[in-house]
Amino acid sequence: MDDPILIWGAGAIGGTLGAYWARAGENVLMVDIVPEHVQACRTDGLSISGPVETFAQIVPSVTPDELEGRFSRIVLAVKAQATEAAATALAPHLADDGYVLSAQNGLNELTIAGIVGEDRTMGAFVNFGADWHGPGDILFGNRGAVVVGEVDGSVRDRTRDMHRLLSIFEPDAVLTPDIWSYLWGKLGYGAMLFATALTPQSMTENFADPARVPAFIALGREVMAVATARGVRPTGFNGFDPQAFMAGAGDADARACIARLADFNSTTAKTHSGIWRDLAVRKRRTEVDPQIGIICELGRTAGVPTPALDAVKQLINDIEAGRRKQSAETFQELADRCS
Repeated sequence: MDDPILIWGAGAIGGTLGAYWARAGENVLMVDIVPEHVQACRTDGLSISGPVETFAQIVPSVTPDELEGRFSRIVLAVKAQATEAAATALAPHLADDGYVLSAQNGLNELTIAGIVGEDRTMGAFVNFGADWHGPGDILFGNRGAVVVGEVDGSVRDRTRDMHRLLSIFEPDAVLTPDIWSYLWGKLGYGAMLFATALTPQSMTENFADPARVPAFIALGREVMAVATARGVRPTGFNGFDPQAFMAGAGDADARACIARLADFNSTTAKTHSGIWRDLAVRKRRTEVDPQIGIICELGRTAGVPTPALDAVKQLINDIEAGRRKQSAETFQELADRCS
């Protein structure tokens, strides 16, 4: 294809992909709402740093008001709460035969499909660790699973092409006919990451604390129960095993899984989740409503109770509004509601 790969959102995920693709000679254009970041990326270059690799790459970049033309491949990499607005803004720039790939956390493919159409929507699962530190500055903390698939389960030429592109960044990238199983697997792990953001401690410190493990188990079990009710059998990745939280699985399996998560996160330069960073550093709203809130809504529809997930959503909302602090006491409130 001759037209550029358009990346809408040049933050931790989109910026990292864009830098790798541009360095490999792919035709890339990034869109971001932060003018200083756009200027840095297209002039001095986007700096990728960390234990995985360090380099700087100039990537053509524009703000949304500067964007012109239509594109056959658009990668959407904004925060989940910005999905509807971003998909609406990019829709006029999507070619008739083009598609939008959701490189996000959550079930944003549902929202995107409602705007551009299911046939023009592709899903992706990403678990690499990265943080946007400022204009032109991204920390690439660790490699992680990268998976791509069509939302209808088909495998097309365009799916293979996107898998090729993602393999430039992650050589072990997977092409799957069941992207929903990976997305729901990530939701189980993601729910636990939201819980770690209730405290100032790192992800590893949280997962390694025996007193906090029961709350993580409760969250994992609720997500898996909702997934099961929707006919999805979640897939594992990077030490997270959804089967350990399914109905009938014992506590020993769940505890072993959480111990593996502590080990996995101990090896990354990204010590805290992006959720923690939103709360503690960037002082902005997190993705808790579109990520955790949607699971609670789907649970209610399916008749599956989600008290632990409801509690995490409320506690994160309280921190966002300044009603609570990130503290051991806030996590204890979650633990009390899970007991």
